[in-house]
Amino acid sequence: MSTRKKLKELVAAKRGVIVPGAFNALSARVIADLGYEAIYITGAGVTNMWYGMPDQGFMGLAEIADHTARIRDAVDVPLIVDADTGFGNALNVYHTVRTLERAGADCIQLEDQVAPKRCGHFNGKDVISTEEAVSKIKAAVDARRDENLLIMARTDAAAVHGFEAAVERAQKFADAGADILFVEAVTTAEEIRALPQRLATPQLMNMVIGGKTPIFSATELGELGFGIVLYANAALQGAVIGMQKALTVLRDEKQLLESSGLVTPFSERQRLVGKPEWDALDKRYS
Repeated sequence: MSTRKKLKELVAAKRGVIVPGAFNALSARVIADLGYEAIYITGAGVTNMWYGMPDQGFMGLAEIADHTARIRDAVDVPLIVDADTGFGNALNVYHTVRTLERAGADCIQLEDQVAPKRCGHFNGKDVISTEEAVSKIKAAVDARRDENLLIMARTDAAAVHGFEAAVERAQKFADAGADILFVEAVTTAEEIRALPQRLATPQLMNMVIGGKTPIFSATELGELGFGIVLYANAALQGAVIGMQKALTVLRDEKQLLESSGLVTPFSERQRLVGKPEWDALDKRYS
């Protein structure tokens, strides 16, 4: 089964599958190695880890396409790709979908913020008109070459116009052909519980650690009927605190041992990057 068909099945099951975010090929390998069924290529994570900058629209199409292609080569699980606003108008969205589909995306997420976008859990967001947003989703649907490529439509309207307006806009995205809906930054448990009752199209719920949305377990979200439970930057936040801990010990103690438990063992690092497979290829061609 192709990764696109597999993702379509996972989403349709509405069982709250946990999808962690990857910010580079190695983080994707770690996620896949731990048995997760899909990976989200996070725009915030790419921006934070590659530029050391906040998630405020600094990433472009070329960057996310390059990361998608590298991650596609590294893992064989379904990939959901964060395409921000599609990097422009409906025509830009059309081009973005063609580019990311070619790079190996199985699902492309597009949002309705005014450019330059910002993290959905930052203050000061604004959204484009419903009519323009719907046109961009229609362009995305029309652009795909493979009918199994999924289009995810995200709305940030809850923070700007309220929950009811966000639900109404999400339904219009579904009517325009979106395969998955993503109502971002809802702020109450009641809103979370209401979404699967209000919208029939499979949905993603974003669990931002430290963000504005109450944290629910994936089990509970699956029971409510959400298809995907996104932890877009759990790996990033774990990596940062791991670096801070290891480098603090190195700074203070002037050495860092494998036995400290603060670093991945050398052998495990080589396994994760596929050195045994490359050694086998080297032997084959020598």
